[in-house]
Amino acid sequence: MAKRLQFVGNSSAVASVLDRCLTQRGERIADLSIASPVLVVFLRHAGCISCREALWDLSRMRTAIEQRGTRIVLVHMGDGKRVERAIDKYKLSLIDRISDSTQELYRAFGLELGRILQLLGPKLLWRTFAGVARYGIGLVSADPSQMPGVFLIEQSTIIRRFRHRTAADRPDYLALCE
Repeated sequence: MAKRLQFVGNSSAVASVLDRCLTQRGERIADLSIASPVLVVFLRHAGCISCREALWDLSRMRTAIEQRGTRIVLVHMGDGKRVERAIDKYKLSLIDRISDSTQELYRAFGLELGRILQLLGPKLLWRTFAGVARYGIGLVSADPSQMPGVFLIEQSTIIRRFRHRTAADRPDYLALCE
């Protein structure tokens, strides 16, 4: 049996969630992290400008991330068909992904539901207005209050993390992989 991801205060319930959540290829994050570092990117929903911006950023940085020996895993909670279209649009169809419609994995990684200013604050409204031209307008296809996050996992241990303070935060994926 592979190692479990190490969390402060890890409980059997968290370990159980991590054992059940598999990529589209049937692999667990802990198992993948044994072979190479894994950048786990938790998305909001396919209609979210920030989510599409994250996919665009990952598409541009994918080669550099993979050259560092890091594997990317996307976690989403929305309508699989909409998410797949968005992933395909940004040429990320070969990236591992996990569908977490019940948001159990989000909770296991400590990603909470956002408060109103985290979800609709001035920074996000400006980024949404500016992003519509580049990314288009999308429909909400999952819980719009779910906050995103990014975690670098190596040897079943979280090495680095980025928890969004607002839905508009933009992580530096390359810096997280260093």
